[in-house]
This record gives sequence, C-alpha cells and structure tokens, in this order.
Amino acid sequence: MNATASLLADTICRTVELGVTITDAAVAGEFTYLFCSPVTLDLKCGECGVAGRLRDHVERKVTDLPIVGHPTRLHVRVPRFICGNTDCGTRIFQQRMPFLAEPRAKTTRRCTRWILQRLAIDRTSVSAVAKALGLGWDLVNDLAISKIRTLVYDQPGHLEGVRVLGVDEHRWKHVRGDGSSSFVTVLVDLTPVVDGTGPARLLDMVQGRSAKAMTDWLDARDRAFRDRIKVVTMDGFAGYHSAAAKAVPAARTVMDPFHVVHLAADKLTVCRQRIQQATTGHRGRAGDPLYGIRRPLLTRQELLTDKQKIRLWKAFIANDAHAAVEVTYGVYQGLIDAYDQLRRRDGKIAMYKLLKSIRAGVPTELPELAQLGRSLWERHREILAYFDVGASNGPVEAINGRLEHLRGIALGFRNLGHYILRSLIHSGQVQARINAL
Repeated sequence: MNATASLLADTICRTVELGVTITDAAVAGEFTYLFCSPVTLDLKCGECGVAGRLRDHVERKVTDLPIVGHPTRLHVRVPRFICGNTDCGTRIFQQRMPFLAEPRAKTTRRCTRWILQRLAIDRTSVSAVAKALGLGWDLVNDLAISKIRTLVYDQPGHLEGVRVLGVDEHRWKHVRGDGSSSFVTVLVDLTPVVDGTGPARLLDMVQGRSAKAMTDWLDARDRAFRDRIKVVTMDGFAGYHSAAAKAVPAARTVMDPFHVVHLAADKLTVCRQRIQQATTGHRGRAGDPLYGIRRPLLTRQELLTDKQKIRLWKAFIANDAHAAVEVTYGVYQGLIDAYDQLRRRDGKIAMYKLLKSIRAGVPTELPELAQLGRSLWERHREILAYFDVGASNGPVEAINGRLEHLRGIALGFRNLGHYILRSLIHSGQVQARINAL
C-alpha cells in the first residue's frame, strides 16, 4: 500500500489514535482485516529504559470497531527487541502499545468503550453488540461487566456527595417458586434531583427485600458515608424504615407521596367493591352505578370531565349506602390536594389535619377508612417529612421502570451479579466515565 493510500485509510479508520498505521487490507466473508504496524518505534526497555536492537516481529490480533457494518480485525506487526543492558533482567521485550489495547486484551481500547456506549447510551442488547463485532456473547458480556466493575466499585469517589438516599424493592426475575430470591433492594442517589443538578443514579443493588438487606449494605459503608446521609426516601415497607433508623439514625425518613396516595386508592377500591357487593349481591357489571365510576373515582378532580363529574354525583346519590364510598373518596382527594399545595407549609398543615381527622373515631360503617387512618397515622412523621425536605421516591420508581426495560432487552437474566452490573451500566449515570475511557 503506497503512502497516499495508507494515509487515506488511516484517516477513514482513525487508526492513528491507536498508534498504528494501515499497511494492507483484505475482506473475507463478513470480516474486514486490516494489517498494521506501529506509527513509531519505541526501542526503550520497559524495565531499565535502555534502548534495544530489533530482534523480530510478532503478530497481535485484536478486534476493532466495525467498518461500514462489518466486523473488523486488526493484525498488528509488533516489533520485539533485545535489551542493550546486559545487567537488565529482561532479555527480550516487545514494544509497548498503550493506545492500542490493554495487555493480553482481545479488543482495542476504543472497542471496549464502544461496547459500553452501546449498552449504556443506545440501550442495545449484548447479543446485538456481539453480532456487530463478530464476537461471542460471553466475551462481550465479560468485557462489559469487568469494565463497569472497575468504573464503579473501584472508584474511591463512587459514593461521595450522597446526602439523599432512595430505597425500593425490585423484582429482577419472574420465576415461580423463587419467592424472596427474586427480589433485590435498590439503592439510588437522589441528591442531584434535590439539588437540581442532574438525574438520579443507581448506586447499588443487594439481594433480598428486608431490613437486614438494607442494614447490611449501610453497615458495610464507612462512617463518613453514613453520617453524610440526611434523608432516606422509601415506600410504606416498615422494614426499610427500621433499617434506616438503626443504620443512619440521624437521617430523616420520608414516605413517598405516590405510595401514600396509592394506599388510599386501594382502600377506596376495596370500599367500592364491598358496597357494590352489599347493595347488588354481585360483582360490578355494566350499568351498575358504582362499577361505572371505577375509573373516575381514582382520577384527580381537576382532570375530570363534566360528564364524569355528573356520573360520580349520580352514583353517590343512587343509594344511601353509597355514602361510604363518597366519604372515602373525599379523603382520597384530600390527600392529593395536600400534596398539590403551592406552599409546602400549607400542604403540611392540610395533610396533618386530614391524617388527624381519620386517626380515630371513624364510624364502623367505614372499615376501610378506619384502617387507612391507622396506617397513615402510624407513619405520619415520614409522610409529613416530605413537605420539609421535598424528596420523593419518584426517581427510584423511574429507575425501576428502566430496569424492567433492561430485562426486556436482555430477554431476562439468570445471574444476579451480571444483572446488577448491567443495571449500573444502564442506570448508574456512568456515561461520562465511559466516554472518557
């Protein structure tokens, strides 16, 4: 290959950034083969620094980025030298090529970066990446999880700056009979969301959904990390609450607004179904007043159409027994209104008054509302804490949703360790570190 052609090929394939220049090329089937040599010779011995003399050459084969959609293999003619220092312990050494690939690696450095970019940014499956590179699934997966382990767990500053911690459970596989082994505890840094500096990031995942799982993870962190945690957001699971109180007692625990409202929605639905059965003797059917309002009943009042408002009103007055549904509905909307207040102080006052009103003394005809009042009052400090700190578990739920998408891309996982590392690639906000490789 003449000098002009070599320069053109180097420019197109950007091989200079690898420290090599193309001397020849060939195509065989789906593969493109590029034959290269170092741009410059480095005669210095890596141990003593004395220049050596050329002995011979060896060929190193590595996988590089695909070219026009076809897998590429680099065949690099690497020189070997005899050390000129007779006192050096190294007799024969090979030229170092730090920009090409890591020692004994089968892919170039930029190829490893490309793999992680496809997984983290483009949300591509390992199978698709492996096919594009002409490599096996196991090799691509091992490269990805090995590098992400280095980028996350081996970084001393991985947990720095975490002041607001989000905790939730997540089902990482759907297999009958697995029970609690199918669940993990997800730990998310919500500090960027609270500060308005960026999105939430996945910190880690541990097997199990229990107080012990969360306590063990927190206890494994250093004291400085635990002291830095000021807020822990969570759902209504008491286990996480007790774990936070034990491991980070100075932190405020916050019960997420979504779960508070969702709990009230569940009680409202149960109330509607009970009254439906009591008044008609059967489950809801088309034409039944309460069955016809099952969806408007769970919709915010501001979002209801005039037609839906009329349907609700007619259902409430259709039977005196429907008053139980109407009262429970009023409490449900009251919770939503408290969270919707423009000023947090107003919302906190409204929420406190509402929780206190249903704390006790609820008529026996409203068992669902009475149970709701007891449950919410038991956690009223965590519920009211939301209005002071403004942190919620919403971003954690969003990450849970993205992890569901990840599991769909991969068609499921069987290895929890792989799943955790793949989840960190997917939702650990490591794109900047990947691009810097």
